[in-house]
Amino acid sequence: MTDTTLPFHLKGNYAPVAEEVSAHDLTVQGALPTDLNGLYLRNGPNPMSGSSGHWFLGDGMVHGVKLEGGRASWYRNRWVQTKRLTEPDADRVSAEGQFDRALSYANTHVIRHGGKILALEEGSFPYELSTDLDTVGAHDFDGRLTTAMTAHPKRCAETGELHFFGYGQLEPYLTYHRADAEGRLIQSEEITVGGPTMMHDFGLSRNHVLFMDLPVVFDLDAAMSGRMPFGWSDTYPARVGVMPRGGGDADVQWFEVDPCYVFHPMNAYDDGNTVVFDVCRISELWRRDTDFGDGETTLHRWRFDLDRGTVDEQTLHDRPQDFPRVADDRVGQPYRYGYTAYTGSRAEAGLLRQHDLQAGTVTEHDFGIGRHPGEAVFVPGDGGGEGEGWVLGYVHDDRDDATDLVVLDASAFAGPPIATVRLPQRVPYGFHGSWFADGVDH
Repeated sequence: MTDTTLPFHLKGNYAPVAEEVSAHDLTVQGALPTDLNGLYLRNGPNPMSGSSGHWFLGDGMVHGVKLEGGRASWYRNRWVQTKRLTEPDADRVSAEGQFDRALSYANTHVIRHGGKILALEEGSFPYELSTDLDTVGAHDFDGRLTTAMTAHPKRCAETGELHFFGYGQLEPYLTYHRADAEGRLIQSEEITVGGPTMMHDFGLSRNHVLFMDLPVVFDLDAAMSGRMPFGWSDTYPARVGVMPRGGGDADVQWFEVDPCYVFHPMNAYDDGNTVVFDVCRISELWRRDTDFGDGETTLHRWRFDLDRGTVDEQTLHDRPQDFPRVADDRVGQPYRYGYTAYTGSRAEAGLLRQHDLQAGTVTEHDFGIGRHPGEAVFVPGDGGGEGEGWVLGYVHDDRDDATDLVVLDASAFAGPPIATVRLPQRVPYGFHGSWFADGVDH
């Protein structure tokens, strides 16, 4: 194919890179904080063959930068050596109808819990990586995990527990899981939903778990033809279930919401006996067999009144945005600051947004035309304040087809970067990542 006939996810900075690279003592413009010590990893699809049927269906590749003592000591990128990558002809479903959960793309997120770094993709088991990004192998919580695992688990900063779920195309369509701080799976609950909906993410508050049962559902014909196996449904109800932590299926309280889809929530928290859930809401998705459809993405708030059984909906910010993040220790808690990436035309300026939910204001960091950030993560500073620290992530520069790791001061968000690390090769647009501070096992 020529470049003009290639799908978007195989050209420009979506196109995969062909090599694994290791580089040391990277060039830094500005000054990295000397107390910013840890490892930044970000995952994304990078088909080893050079081609895939959809952006979401490429082999996982993790890109990492190690920061220590004011230096960017190394960059590495490695394919996650999943069974799907190493045994491409292996059958996903056995003759007895059993799914092989090790056949993973492992291309969506990367977290650390219980001392293990895990590369995640919602249809399969996670894969464990070493700190040098070598693949250890598929991780099934010592055989206790029998479903897929979401790419968006939530860690409770108070208990250290990891909350997550798995969804599938056969019953049970949804199973909720909880692991303790050491990584032992201690609870699994089947949750009743209306069918094989695509549940990419969920919500966690201090006292509740929130499930989004929304109208993007499994399409067998699309799956059999090798296309993205989910599509929009005008007949599948849109609703959100609120379950007490430690509860089960019978405890879920369901609320109907306006039809939409949500890939990523920003955060959830309890306000008395009301649960507040802030999300990046897409008005519709994949209606016409397109990559994403014509939906508008806005920052949206649901307020679920558990006593009255009602929901209030409010648009918090009406400009295109997604990839929301908050400080890790504010997940499930009342919070002030959240961060999103602009998702409009790449011909416009590349923006990150800092939302001050307390003041009701938005501050933008404008990287300029041709410089495009992906998801950014917040790293707390020594002061410990929610807005005190750094915001960092990868930024692609169209002018020289190169990628930087950019570090912003969260307290002066619109100002110039405090440090820019030039990487030895470009990093294709990807999905999600995490900051792993030295001396911490999560």
